[in-house]
Amino acid sequence: MDRNFLPFLDSIGLSSSHSETLGTLLHDARNNGSDPAAILSVACQVARQSLGTDQVNSAPLNQTLVDENWSLSCVAEPYCIFLPRNADDVAKAIKIISYFQVRFAIRSGGHSPNPGWSSVGPQGILLDLQNLNDVSLSGDKRVASTGPGARWGSVVAELGAQNATVVAARHPHVGVGGLILGGGYHHTSSAFGLVADNVKNFEIVLSNGTIANVNLEENSDLFWALKGGGPNFGVVTRYDLHTIPVHEIWYQLAVYPPESASTILDIFAEWQMNEGSEDLRANLVLSMGLDAHLLALIYSAPAPANQTPSAFAPFSVLEPLQVITPAKSGTYATFDQDLAPFIDLSPARHDYRGVSSKVDAQLYKDVYNFWLKRAQGAREAVGANQTFVLQHVPSNIAAQGDAKGGNPLGIPHETHQWWTTLVDWAEEKDDEVARSVVIDTVDQWEKLGRERGLYLPFLYMNDAAREQNPIVRYGEENVKRLKEVSLKYDPSQLFQTLQNGGFQLSSALQLGT
Repeated sequence: MDRNFLPFLDSIGLSSSHSETLGTLLHDARNNGSDPAAILSVACQVARQSLGTDQVNSAPLNQTLVDENWSLSCVAEPYCIFLPRNADDVAKAIKIISYFQVRFAIRSGGHSPNPGWSSVGPQGILLDLQNLNDVSLSGDKRVASTGPGARWGSVVAELGAQNATVVAARHPHVGVGGLILGGGYHHTSSAFGLVADNVKNFEIVLSNGTIANVNLEENSDLFWALKGGGPNFGVVTRYDLHTIPVHEIWYQLAVYPPESASTILDIFAEWQMNEGSEDLRANLVLSMGLDAHLLALIYSAPAPANQTPSAFAPFSVLEPLQVITPAKSGTYATFDQDLAPFIDLSPARHDYRGVSSKVDAQLYKDVYNFWLKRAQGAREAVGANQTFVLQHVPSNIAAQGDAKGGNPLGIPHETHQWWTTLVDWAEEKDDEVARSVVIDTVDQWEKLGRERGLYLPFLYMNDAAREQNPIVRYGEENVKRLKEVSLKYDPSQLFQTLQNGGFQLSSALQLGT
């Protein structure tokens, strides 16, 4: 028997009484040419003994669990699924993964469309965090705590019922964990920064199974790295978030005709450099489609329901096809409810992709026209639906990150935009055609941006596609520091060598720009 086997069992709460049976199984598996399936079988049996049978789903797998990923392109059947209930369970799970040296994937909400980011096939174990979904609020309402498996819609609703607000996600179905580790952009980010910059403390399980708190005073280098550094350092089991002084908001949702695209983009670019950068309580959702354009105006402060805040005056010249939600006072929970009809949850294959640029109306319009022709062609050919989404990023977002302890992102200290898209289609055979539009469009953004002096290298991780490389775009010094933090807190490099997907430092350094 491996001399480390008994100490390993003890570390995951198993006594020597388990050693004979489990040791024999492991011995047989290793004598079978270290067959990966045999090793996985023992790892899953050990997990059942340590975590409990209800926390480990093995063959036949619960298909509902398997299918919970948002995009059908990400659905894969693991060898078994671990369903930890708390940080101690996660620590045991990581010790099991490390001891048996088996591949694994971590799933918070499973909302990434990048295959393998939150799923793994029969060659590995899925660590599903959905049971770590508690949401609580401190007595003074200054700090809200949530597990990585909660969905942002639930977090916003539960806190809203207690008159508390945090910088959150714009999409209610997104999981907490993945969004924060990629940075996290919200309607309130103009004023308060990214979601990650509003974390007070991370509770994390490191690669050796240690549970640590990470904040400005404890493990401050890791605190910096976790704020946008992706899934490279451990498994975060709780996020303690600063609440913000926002509760009642004003908003309006309207749909505009496709022929208004040029006018909308002119107004948007002007607004970004003026009202959008001057009144940080104002933000918007601009999602341009093939048949209509959705524009949601959001003001993070009370305002008369029948009076548009002056920050949105430039948009008053637009004539909507339909006002979906007339100007009203509400909360971010009610805003989520009003936006829900525009979120299609039917099973489909999805993709997105990101790029950044300086503010320039002509660049916006030229790329939009390039995208439109190709998106229309893809819809005619394979039925793919696509959007053209511009996200306003005032210089204060970078300033807020600096003021709150810093982060590794390297966000430009100037007003700019992050472009993204959502692509939906049905059949795997159509993947190449559906995805080619956004691949070509990002290439066009970068080509025209470089030619016109408007290119920005920054790439927002939570909009990045599988072939893109957001971490390298953070800048050479930040990447070097991230690597140092990774080696310090994960000396075995478990999260680089055994983790199935995600934007890993090891891959970023190999791929370059």
